This record gives sequence, C-alpha cells and structure tokens, in this order.
Amino acid sequence: MKITKIAVATATTAALALGLAACGSSEPAQNDTGTKADASAGGPKFAGQTLTLWRLGESNPAAQKYTDDLVAAFKQQSGAEVKVEWIPWPQVNDKFTAAAAGGAGPDVTEIGNDQVPLWRSQDALHPITSIFSGGEQAEIPKNLLSLETDAGEIYASPWGMGTRAVLYRKDWFDELKIEVPKTWDELVAAAKKIQKDKGKDVDGFAFNGGSDANHLLGSLAWAEGGDYAVKEGDKWVGKLTEPGFKAGFATYTSLVTEGLSGKSRLTQNSADIRTRFANGKVGMYLTAGWDIATIKEESSGKVDEAKMAFFPLPTKSGGAAPAFFGGNDIAVWNDAENKELATEFVKFATTKEWAGRYASEGGLLPIYPEHLEKLKEDPAQAPFAEAFANARALPADSNWTEAGETKAVLQNAAVSVIEGKAGADEALAKANTELEEILNQQ
Repeated sequence: MKITKIAVATATTAALALGLAACGSSEPAQNDTGTKADASAGGPKFAGQTLTLWRLGESNPAAQKYTDDLVAAFKQQSGAEVKVEWIPWPQVNDKFTAAAAGGAGPDVTEIGNDQVPLWRSQDALHPITSIFSGGEQAEIPKNLLSLETDAGEIYASPWGMGTRAVLYRKDWFDELKIEVPKTWDELVAAAKKIQKDKGKDVDGFAFNGGSDANHLLGSLAWAEGGDYAVKEGDKWVGKLTEPGFKAGFATYTSLVTEGLSGKSRLTQNSADIRTRFANGKVGMYLTAGWDIATIKEESSGKVDEAKMAFFPLPTKSGGAAPAFFGGNDIAVWNDAENKELATEFVKFATTKEWAGRYASEGGLLPIYPEHLEKLKEDPAQAPFAEAFANARALPADSNWTEAGETKAVLQNAAVSVIEGKAGADEALAKANTELEEILNQQ
C-alpha cells in the first residue's frame, strides 16, 4: 500500500459508537434469506477460517450485544470465526495509518463515511462493488454511495447513517412558553428568551467552532444555496466567495456577534457543547440522537429524555435546512488475507436485518428506504428523517480532512471575523484560496 501522507483523520462520525440502543432480539440467528443457516452437506464454505473485524469506539452493552449476535449468525451461515477488536476513537487514525503502512490490520473494518476517500487514496480499501449488483444491497439509495465510489468502484458500504437536528431543552421551552421554531428568526428569538431567563452565561444556541464545525456551517450555507467547492474537470474550484456561502457564513458568525453564544468559546466542538448542555449551560445546539444517553449520564440523570427533544434546523424562510450527511460504513481492508470471506461478511452485515439492527440499536438512521419511512411515524425520530431527506455531504476528496479539521480553514476564517481581525470578504477570499490549494494537492 502507498502512504503518500499522513493526515489527521479524526473521524467526524466519532460519536456514532452505538450508544442509544435497546437490546436486540434473542431469536436464533438467520441468514439474509430469512432461513436458518444450513451447515450440512459438507459444512459451510468458510468453515475453520477466521477474519478480524475492527469496531470503532468503546464497547457498551448494546453495541456488544449486536456484535456478538452478528458474528454468531455469520458463523452459523459461513462457518467462519470472527475475531472482534474494539478501537477507541482517539486511536483510530494511528491504527489505520500503521495498518496501511503494512502493519497488523483488520480484514473488515467499521469506518466513518467521510474517511473513505482518504483511505481509498492510500490504497487501504478493497472494492466491494459486486455486493451492490443484486440482492438487498441493490436497494440502498445511490446517493448514499457518493463518498464510497471512485472511478466506478465502490469501496465501502453504508451501515448506519447520521444526520443532525437541533437538540433543545424541552423543559425550558415549556417553562418559558416557547414554541418550536419554524424559521431562523424564531430560533434567534427563542435563544434570546432563554438567555434572558437563564443568564447570559448560557448559550441560547451554541456556536460550534471546533473540529466538527462544518456540520453547522455547512447546513447554514447550503440553506442559502451555497457550497464549499465543486469539481470542474479534474480540479476543485472553491465557492466560498459566492453569495450563497457568504450568506450562510454571516448567519454562522452572527451566533457570536449577536450574543447568542459566548465569545470565549469559539473553538468548542459538539462534545464540548454536549457537556455544557448537560450542565444547564446551553439551550439549543446542532447534534444527533446519540448525544442523549451521554447527556443523561454526564448530568447524573438531572437532564433526562423527558427534558430533551429535537427539531429540524430551520431556514430563514421556513422549512428544514439541508443537514450534514454522515454515518458509519463497513469496508474490506486491502490487506485482508481472504478478501472473498471479508466481502461475504460485509454483505451479510449490510442486509436489511443486520444493517437495520445496527441503526436502530445504535440511534442511527437506517440505510434502507423502507426502514427510513417507518421512522417518520416516531415523533422522536421524525426530525432526523425530515433533515435526512435534504442531507448533503462535504466535498468528497481525500484532502477534505486536512482542510476541514487539521488546518481548520473555515473555523479560522470565522474566528478572524468574529474577533474583528478581518472582514468577511477578506477572510473568505483567503479561505477560498487555501481550500483550493489543499483539495487540489496531489
């Protein structure tokens, strides 16, 4: 494998470590045809073989239950053992980098969907295009495969998707008689009312300027018709200086300049905001369902499910703003000893049964349309289903992590404007040049 550079690939989807789940079914395992696996007639094809699966994040009872059930069912069908290794999120980049350089790696790995272009560019992933040619995987919407596809080959499969909505203190809204905002102006008014009652040290709507800042900025820019960059031929052309992006950027920085979020917290990310929310210092912020369990834990139960709810991030004219499209994939590592077996495992794990459980037991959105439709009937999940309908991805380039996280191009531009060191036009022109240079580097 080639290693042309080492990027800080901190997974944007780090928080997707299955955490909201109820335990899964204890029914006997079935294969993807819905029948008991048949070990007769000479035994399963891969009997006696073993593959290694990397799961990302820290294990928890729900995640472990799902994984145990999955590997047991796969063994019943295939005869193969699956050795599972849990990789804590802070170690993921180092482990992937070492494996891509020729170290001990997995056969199959969970992977953030926004990281697929990076590791594909390092020849670390093996194409699995064949599993989408028929069967249930052919029903996975093609727009979910944009980050996974390169030159006609598919290098990972979606497993569970994530999008963002506004998490708010429902008990505060009820207490202050605030209606759920339908427009941006209504959201601003709600934030100011919260601060008036709860104190100026409370962020009415928290500004995210950290590593995952572009989840919020992207939604605001896309809502105005803007975009980061587009591919023209074989070259990325930045769009940060165009009216749509500039309008969204202005809304983003106004969260601080209009006092809705504290100026002392310009680099906080969603994890930092989540902790402040748990401590009663945030009224609203953009996140996803997996934060609920952690907030309940961090608040020692003081902020429980009854005190929290979601609504779609609204546009200025009303309706849901396009949400960031994230999620977790599953992929075959290019150094897998038995790529056929590894591909079979990915195919098995992404059937409707097992991908459905991965999503539902992990607080994620399902990858199959029929499952997503059912979520719209659930009041708790409906805001995410609505947001997901217009979800957008960040630029599908292996260098995006460097621009969006490592060098924090847009975050730095926002800080320079908020601190009065540059005007928006100057800051975005500089950011546009830097973004193009990063995305177009070989």
